[in-house]
Amino acid sequence: MNHLDTLPAARSDTSPAQTSLARSRAARLAALGAVAGPTLFTLAWLVLGFLSPGYTIYGTRIAPYSPISQPVSGLGMGVTAPYMNAAFVLGAGLLTMIGVVGVFATLRAYSGRVRRAVCAGLLCLSPLGLGLCGIFTIEYPLVHLVCFVLFVLTPFISFPVAARFLRRVPGWRRFSTALLVAVPVTVAMLAWFFLSYDQAAITVGQGISGIPERLLLIEVQAWFVALGWLGYRRAPRI
Repeated sequence: MNHLDTLPAARSDTSPAQTSLARSRAARLAALGAVAGPTLFTLAWLVLGFLSPGYTIYGTRIAPYSPISQPVSGLGMGVTAPYMNAAFVLGAGLLTMIGVVGVFATLRAYSGRVRRAVCAGLLCLSPLGLGLCGIFTIEYPLVHLVCFVLFVLTPFISFPVAARFLRRVPGWRRFSTALLVAVPVTVAMLAWFFLSYDQAAITVGQGISGIPERLLLIEVQAWFVALGWLGYRRAPRI
């Protein structure tokens, strides 16, 4: 009788440990979303950029499509629209945000929930903006621009905040310093993009504004890839 009475207690003791282990594993795997999302998005615009025959917007036909002069958002129009917009929403947006949340879930031993939530929330604003670009395409120019600005400007706040947090986490000091360097680099990339942007040239397939835009996308998203990979590699393996 005494032996049977001890069984519920034994189950109760092991349950929290099993739950913690499952959460740690889930968070570690979720961190890879920040690697998979930008990778999927980049592959999408690389491949579709060569396949797109062009697109029509406001009665104007822009063809052929040129990755050199045309924006990535142009792939969200025409026959490539379903694939590119899915890559915007699922890859650049949802998967990346899952990855960011996963990374900070692996760091729960180093700070309080509020600080981790603030860092993760700020970092998620950038992929949220890019993901929304796949819903509000260039057919909605003002909203599309706001979404793009959300993607490219929020790192000026989120990167330093995250850097300050990660600086105190063992093994993350170098990356936290790199995040601070990322801010002026992004400023320079953004300036190059805006200086090269010419809507009239884009309409007739001229100019090179497609190049700085793509490099800007790669540069910003590369930091999320690095964040996700480091989160996966350095997460505690209980």
